[in-house]
Amino acid sequence: MVQKVLVTGGCGFIGRYVTQELLSNGYQVRILDALIEQVHGDAAQATPEGVEFIHADVCNKPKVEEALDGVDMVVHLAAEVGVGQSMYEIARYVGANDLGTAVLLEAMIGKPIKRIVVASSMSVYGEGLYRDRDGNRLGQVRRKASRIKAGHWEPLGPGGEALVPEPTDEEKPVDLASIYALTKYQQEKAVLIFGEAYGIDAVALRLFNVFGPGQALSNPYTGVLANFAARIANNERPMIFEDGQQRRDFVHVRDVARGFRLALEKANAAGHVINIGSGQSYSVAQVASLLADAMGSPELGPEILNKARSGDIRNCFADISKAHELLGFEPQYRLEDMLGELADWVRSAGAVDRGAEMRAELEQRGLVS
Repeated sequence: MVQKVLVTGGCGFIGRYVTQELLSNGYQVRILDALIEQVHGDAAQATPEGVEFIHADVCNKPKVEEALDGVDMVVHLAAEVGVGQSMYEIARYVGANDLGTAVLLEAMIGKPIKRIVVASSMSVYGEGLYRDRDGNRLGQVRRKASRIKAGHWEPLGPGGEALVPEPTDEEKPVDLASIYALTKYQQEKAVLIFGEAYGIDAVALRLFNVFGPGQALSNPYTGVLANFAARIANNERPMIFEDGQQRRDFVHVRDVARGFRLALEKANAAGHVINIGSGQSYSVAQVASLLADAMGSPELGPEILNKARSGDIRNCFADISKAHELLGFEPQYRLEDMLGELADWVRSAGAVDRGAEMRAELEQRGLVS
């Protein structure tokens, strides 16, 4: 029997790839999306042939109930995204992410839905995992504001010793450093609690930095690669907070889409939070330079701001052992191999650079130091 999946936020960057992945593997898909201008712009979003579309906010309970009718499984992607903006548009983020999830879960009560997979975020970890010089695992590392203001970017151990960043696994305690992180953690916990209470399989995927063609190039609060691409496309240098040596994990959107499909299919995944990343780490400055080269503008090297943004962390990259074990997940697209594809798409799509506008918004509110 063909399974029908509701994808909330299905017209967004990740949602479009998840929808295509599901269609390619024999699922029927229904999309619920509010088509928020900051994410989608003014252009109408075409849905693939055979996909049902409901234009509504996830907080609209009657529309959510309509969207759930006849559905077997749910992929919950609808959310406001962005660490920086979450620190001043707090009600907007809490309303969309936390209240929206609550409305969705309430509407699911009594319906024969077998599984829900929710998009969480690596931001819930705060700083990633570290080890000290003796090899001890440190899962609750935080930087001191006084050191950050003095331009000392790396966190230190309890005794002031230097630390080594390690791949972050799901056993690391969460440490919420932004409103966005708080809302994403609430989303994943609400879904898992609900699933256990109502006997519905629930999975939370903690996504690392997702990139690929189709990302919102004119939304300065979206992924870092899209921000860099928009700057370079407009003959501007990518802006990087701190010194550019902070390390991140960049995972291709097609790998992420496959991760969601596998999370719907694998019985052993129920009840778990699972990292979805590449398992590789890159400095942000390195990535900016690689992208400038791929876009044919090597002279547009990164502008290092040597300023910190409130809510940012230093290092976090994924240990994906659990995804391999429970989902059979293996990344197929390496960052270095996919930047040419991204550059080609940016040239064809065009981009409005709003990076300076984003920086000014944060500085105006005292969120950059």
